[in-house]
Amino acid sequence: MIPAGGAGSRLWPRSRRASPKHVLPLSGSGQPLLRETYERIAPLAGEVHVLTELRQVPLIREILPDLPEDRIIVEPVARGTTNALGLAALTLRERAPQALMVSVAADHVVRGRAAYARAIRRAASAAAASGRLVTIGLRPRYAATGFGYIQAGAEVRAGRAAAREVRRFVEKPDLERARRYLQSGDFFWNVSMFCWRVDVFLEELAAHGPRHLRGLERVMAARRRGDEEAAARAYGRLPNEAVDYTVLERTGRLLLVPAEFEWADVGSWSELADLLRQDEHGNVIEGDPVLIDAEGCFISVPDKLVAAIGVRDLVVVDTPDALLVCPKDRAQDVKRVVEVLGRLRKMQYL
Repeated sequence: MIPAGGAGSRLWPRSRRASPKHVLPLSGSGQPLLRETYERIAPLAGEVHVLTELRQVPLIREILPDLPEDRIIVEPVARGTTNALGLAALTLRERAPQALMVSVAADHVVRGRAAYARAIRRAASAAAASGRLVTIGLRPRYAATGFGYIQAGAEVRAGRAAAREVRRFVEKPDLERARRYLQSGDFFWNVSMFCWRVDVFLEELAAHGPRHLRGLERVMAARRRGDEEAAARAYGRLPNEAVDYTVLERTGRLLLVPAEFEWADVGSWSELADLLRQDEHGNVIEGDPVLIDAEGCFISVPDKLVAAIGVRDLVVVDTPDALLVCPKDRAQDVKRVVEVLGRLRKMQYL
């Protein structure tokens, strides 16, 4: 299951409603992130499904033209990962009640496919053998402050897979705490990769998010009647919450499988700059700039020449109707531009 419904507001002005983050070629391969995700997971799965909102269906079909129509699970509107994954689980349960579902985000960059495949297989084995929910946790490579963490407890065996009990989820820490987490060896990055039998997940959703499940069952009933308008109304009334908060932080049936592949969320232009090839001065250039005494800049101006003189750690991203300029250390604040544009109702820029 590939959830592909977000927009990636921190990558504005490239990432927008009409061109969300997962349809952009951001990793340096030239392929959209969604296509990369599909090709990475397809060899490991019996079936690949994409979970998206209604208005993004044409984009999904364009990027994955060979994906059968019934493999696209459609949310009427984006309404949080609890509802999205609940809708996916209910849809799969109708087709295969004992289905094992692996959820992998559409907009992450992953390198090290062999390690990635091992982690997916271990998570699937653990979920199948234990009848529990499983999350993949990445061993941190540095003291990151931009990611959530999961603290792991005792090691357990789940079939042939080694896993660890989950003690708690931790929000993005400050640098001092992130360093402590790195040194302890018990904390893992939360990379939003999950695995479970659909019946097990729905049991936990019933226990910890019953309002979600009741509403989703009304959505499914309306769809079985062919009443998509009623389904959309019911879906739109559901609470908008992340599955981490609704289920994963509350359940007593969660295991963690450690992994060591290279991963990036690409949550900002500065993070993207760190992934791509840099020149001898630490600059990443897309386009035809002339740089004089410039260091550590990310400049993406595909259609014109840009001259930059005496600048440091700057982000410049140009599109036909918008230009972004900000210091690298303020790249996370790009989402605030999107919020302001929404308040001003300048929807043509969103």
